[in-house]
Amino acid sequence: MKYEPITVENLEKWSESYRNSPERQLATLALARSDLNSVDVAAGAAMEMKHKFSLEIETMEVTNQKKSGRCWLFAATNVLREKIARELNLKSFELSQSYLAFWDKFERANYFLECMLDTATLPPDDRTVSFILQTGVHDGGQWDMFANIVRKYGVVPKDVFDETYQSSNTGSMNHVLNRNLKVSAIRLRRMVEEGRSEEEISKCREEILGKIYGFLCSCYGEPPRKFDFEYVDKDGKYGIERDMTPMSFAEKYVADLLRETVSVIHAPTKDKPFDKTFTIRYLGNVVGGQEVRHLNLTLEDFKAAIIRQLEDGQVVWFGSDVGKFGDRENGFWDDASFHAELLTGLDLSISKEDALDYGFAAMNHAMVITGFNRIVEKINRWKIENSWGDDKGNKGYYVCSDTWFDQYVFQAAVQKKYLGEKAELYQQEPIVLDPWDPMGTLAD
Repeated sequence: MKYEPITVENLEKWSESYRNSPERQLATLALARSDLNSVDVAAGAAMEMKHKFSLEIETMEVTNQKKSGRCWLFAATNVLREKIARELNLKSFELSQSYLAFWDKFERANYFLECMLDTATLPPDDRTVSFILQTGVHDGGQWDMFANIVRKYGVVPKDVFDETYQSSNTGSMNHVLNRNLKVSAIRLRRMVEEGRSEEEISKCREEILGKIYGFLCSCYGEPPRKFDFEYVDKDGKYGIERDMTPMSFAEKYVADLLRETVSVIHAPTKDKPFDKTFTIRYLGNVVGGQEVRHLNLTLEDFKAAIIRQLEDGQVVWFGSDVGKFGDRENGFWDDASFHAELLTGLDLSISKEDALDYGFAAMNHAMVITGFNRIVEKINRWKIENSWGDDKGNKGYYVCSDTWFDQYVFQAAVQKKYLGEKAELYQQEPIVLDPWDPMGTLAD
């Protein structure tokens, strides 16, 4: 292939084109003192992002993940709390995200060490080893990882295990933990290289995990083993259930929902046939837990399952790319509300398939769908419960257009009964994807 350098003639031609273009000159004036993302907003289209819906499930006040990447846990507990609140006639209720985050961090540390030992014969610059080291242990996750933690450790109300500074501001804690894990990985891998016995390696690993447990207890507090569940319902009636454990609480109130809920994705790429299941190597948090598993559906089937669940009064956990075409202040996502191509003069169109294959888009945030607006037979917007507090959008609730949904929503957790005849496909032996596959990205 012949490589062509930029010439003086090229520069003269392009300079003349720029100087003679009214559009470029107008854009230069607009961009001189304004942020690009505020200049390209199409006000007319943005006005269509109304917080009015033909189907709207009544839900509680939004939560706030603060300076942490725990959106997947907040979204998941927001789904579960609606079930508990309905059963007990509660006006407000919240489950402890800190309790789940503690055990996720601890289990994830063990999972990381397992991965490091499993790849101990590979050099540090091997792509898989490098990816695991770079990913480390952080706040993000997926639905199946949430389910693994609840299955093993249960769940508790928020007033039983509340937030601490570290749980809400995880940056420094994560930095220290990942430094320790890299140091520990070096130590364990060198023991393998030296031919040390499995017993010696296991003892060293146990010592490492013991110190990590102590560090996490310092950051979160030590998780409770028993508690009294106290509540006051909408009629002012006080209730108490004594001597519950996190596991007995989970089994009583949410176990049936967890057992029936599975992950479905819409990934229209050539390497992922529809109606097949997929898992990702070295993606997980609990050693010995259930693997992450996604059933890939056509967009029509994917949306149909979500709609069925909403129409039955059940909210839906979902994962999307919130970094595209969003207005955080006014609380909406809509590709038609931003005209970046007109402003910049650049070709910015890209299909969902290419966006996944070329690293432009992937799931990075989890929220809850609580309704939609349908005109005749066509849905034009969806109602979203976020976990960024109540000072943005409509008291923390957001809206997205249906076209944005089609392009940037990648994953949802739905109950099997809403999948219809597709439900049995979830039991297929999954195709294993590489650790860096876009379906392995973590929502944070």
